[in-house]
Amino acid sequence: MLELTEWQQTRFYQEVKEETKLKMIPKLLSVGVTLEQIACVLELDIEVVKQAIKQQSSK
Repeated sequence: MLELTEWQQTRFYQEVKEETKLKMIPKLLSVGVTLEQIACVLELDIEVVKQAIKQQSSK
């Protein structure tokens, strides 16, 4: 059986974690959080945040 720390290191867990962070970006923007603040809070590179916004706005 996987321990919690082992589970958190799985590829599936990491992908879900990243996807969840990216889904939070539009919500944070809608309440006035800046790009820099989003990157800091979600522990993402500012360029990743900008790219996610660009991709989500083209949907």
